[in-house]
Amino acid sequence: MAEAGARIAVRVTPKASRNEVTLRDGQIRIQTTTAPENGKANKAVAKLLADALGIAKSRLELVQGAASKDKVFQING
Repeated sequence: MAEAGARIAVRVTPKASRNEVTLRDGQIRIQTTTAPENGKANKAVAKLLADALGIAKSRLELVQGAASKDKVFQING
């Protein structure tokens, strides 16, 4: 179960050929087909991560890296 307060670091590849969440070299990597414009890719990444964790997207908060490929999400209550 995903614990409230936990922070998850991810590496994002926008405009990829498919949507996918993988673990490579100990790092969570998320590929999304969405382009990084007006926060659309961040929303797509949050949805993919939430689905992979089995939690509601509303429980995830982007706390670092809004304009970066390296992002940190926090799981809220």
